[in-house]
Order: sequence, then C-alpha cells, then structure tokens
Amino acid sequence: MANGQGAVSDDTRHSVSWITREYERIRKSALARNAGWMFGGQGLGLVLQAGYFVVLARLLSSREYGIYVGATALVTIASQYSALGFGVIFLRYVSPEPRRFSEFWGHILLATSFASILLVVGLYFAAPHLISRESARLVILVGIAECVCNNLAVCSGQVFQAFERLRYTAVLNLVTSFLRMTVAVVLLVTVHHISARQWTVAAVSVSIFAAVAAVGAVSKQFGRPLFRLRSFMKLLPEAFQFSVSGSTTSLYNDLDKTMLSHYGMNVQNAIYTVAYRFVDIATMPVRSVMAAASPRFFREGSKGVGRSLSFARTILKRTVVLGAVAAAAMWLISPIMPHLAGKSFAEAAPALRLLCFIPLFRSFHLAAGDALTGAGLQRYRLGSQITATVINFALNIWLIPSHGWHGAAWASLVTDGCLGCLNWLVLWIACRRAPATLVTGLEASVREY
Repeated sequence: MANGQGAVSDDTRHSVSWITREYERIRKSALARNAGWMFGGQGLGLVLQAGYFVVLARLLSSREYGIYVGATALVTIASQYSALGFGVIFLRYVSPEPRRFSEFWGHILLATSFASILLVVGLYFAAPHLISRESARLVILVGIAECVCNNLAVCSGQVFQAFERLRYTAVLNLVTSFLRMTVAVVLLVTVHHISARQWTVAAVSVSIFAAVAAVGAVSKQFGRPLFRLRSFMKLLPEAFQFSVSGSTTSLYNDLDKTMLSHYGMNVQNAIYTVAYRFVDIATMPVRSVMAAASPRFFREGSKGVGRSLSFARTILKRTVVLGAVAAAAMWLISPIMPHLAGKSFAEAAPALRLLCFIPLFRSFHLAAGDALTGAGLQRYRLGSQITATVINFALNIWLIPSHGWHGAAWASLVTDGCLGCLNWLVLWIACRRAPATLVTGLEASVREY
C-alpha cells in the first residue's frame, strides 16, 4: 500500500513538474506571446464583430442589409489593390532589416494615395453594370471607407507586426470594430431602424477616425516616412504580385456576394452574408497564430523552402485544432442564429451549418500558403489562388442562378478545400525540386518557441 502511494506521489510530482516546464516554455516563447496578443485582440474582436453583425442585422432589414452587402462585397474585391501590395512588402523587407522603416512606410503611403483614388473612381463607373442599382449608389462612400481608410489601418497594423509588437497590431485591429459596434448600438437604441445609405455614412465616418488614429500611432512610434520614387518603382512589380494574390483571396471570398447582388437576390445575400461573417469570425484564432508566425515564415523562408515546409508543419499542428474547434462551435450555435439576427434571418442557421468546415480548410491552405510566401515563392501561391478563383467563379455561375445562397455555400466549401490541397501540393513539389535546401526538421526552432 505504501509502495502504491509512493508511486502515485511520484507520478503526481512528475505531472506537476511537466506542467510547470510546459508553462515556462510557453511563457518564454516569442511565438506564443505574440499569438497570445493576436488571439486576445482578435478574440475581443470576435466578440465585437459578432455583436456588430447581430446589431446591424437588427438595425437594417434583410433587404437593406443585402443592399449594403452588395456594395461592400464589390469594393472589398477591388480594395486589395489599394496599397498595391506594399503592406506585405513592408513585412518582407523590414522584418529582417528594421532600419528600412522610413523608406517602406513611405512606399505604403505613396501607393495608397494614388491607387485608392483611381479605384474609387473606377468603381463608381463600373458598379451599375456589376451589382444592383441600389447597391451601386453606395459604392463611393464604401470605397472611401474600405480602399482608403481601412487599408491605412491594416497597413499600420502590419508595421507593428513587422517589429513583432503585436499588442499594437491587436489594438489597431480592434479600433474600427469597436467604433462601428458602438455606433450601431447607439442607432439601434435611439432610432431602431435605418436605411443602408444612412448606415454607410455612419460607417465611413468611423473609418476615417480609425485611419487617422492608426497612421498617427505609427508616426509617433517609428517616425516620419521617406518618399523614394525610384525604389518604389523598382519594387512595384513584386508588390503587385501580393496585390493580385490578395485580390484572388477576396474574389473567392466575396464574388458570391457580388453575384447574388447582381441577380437581385438582396434578401438571400443578407442571409448568406450573416452566416459567412460568422465563418470569418470563427477563423480568427487560426489567423491570429498565422499573423504571429508571419515574420518567422519570412526568416525561415530566406534559408530555403525546406525550412518553410517544416515550420508550416509545426504551425499546422496548432491551427488545425483551432479550425476543428471553430467548425464544431459553428455547428452548435447555428440554432440560435434566428434569435440573434431576427426572424427575417431564419435561414442563416442552415447556412452556418453548411459553411462550418471552412475554418478547418483555411487552417491548411493558410499554413502552406504562408510557407510559399516566406520562401519567396509567392508566384506559385498566386497560381493556386487563381486556380481556386476560377473554380469558384465557374461554380457560382452554375449554382447561384438556380440555387441562390445554397449554391454560393457549396461553391465556397469546394473552393477552400481545393485551395488547401493545391497549396500543400505546390509546397511539396517546390521542396522536391530543391533537395539541397530541404531540412527534415526544425528542432532548434521548435525548442526556441
């Protein structure tokens, strides 16, 4: 009996010792600390966005919400060109060489100044031919909010991300959501219902404030920009690749909403979009880990594509669990959707159940995709994304006219699943073609984290 008690006691001590060691390892881990900031910030952002979309669904009728979504989806696709990819270029070059901040911050502001104006003007003339007439009337205001203001806020967050100061990135990511949520709640309490146009005016006002605050935070922390046109033009072709990559991501995420608007299915667009917003929210934990790991992907990628592959495997072990938990959570909360968004959004519950596997699929394609980007193989990732976009477009053309939001949901599932397979296949092929750079493990890196 005594021996048994001694064995139990020893086992207990070993368990406590192991837990203590694991806690210390995680506490000292740069990746865990940065992911914690992003997860905490995005976790709070998750709550804010969930509340924001629920309040907005009640503030607008399903028809008005569909009108607003149609304009937002079109603008979001085009807004990926707002900074011409210089936000990612900043991460790529300033992460290993922080002294180059001023030059690359100048590139971001220069690109945004010219590209955003051209985009907003172009969208104004193109919108009547692509989306419903009601949605097209909102494009100018939504364009200012997304192409100019939101882009500046996102790029400001990437500046702090490059320096691995992700607490600031997390805060900047929360500002717009917090302000929009606050305004939406105030309007719901005071006026109860508003039109899509009235909400667009409120949203653009909030976005302007958030953009000014974000740019001011960067200037205060790191200093003034430098504008070097020759360097800007030299980097433009590479930066544009990242823009095209971002636009393809936005295409297969938002093309379905644009097409639902094009066919005049405003109510179905509202139902589908409410469900899809919860998909984006559920993916936040995965994205928080990927954001924290982004600078490390660039550093590992500079040592060879094999290092990127090994690091992607390490990250995937964490994100696949988060994706699976998110999928289960979406399935479980789907019955309460009509109670949250209102009776006019009753069909959002089956839409959410149908879309629930997307966060899991994204954990795969984001890990492999970031590995390709970090290794300087963005063109191969772009090829995968273009292929996925073509698949998504073909499926939407085929399914949406006859099946409405059900067709859009199936197209999204197939697209994200295919992209996960494509990215890992391309990454594996890239490693097979560069055997000299292939590293079978990242033991030292794993120990460091």
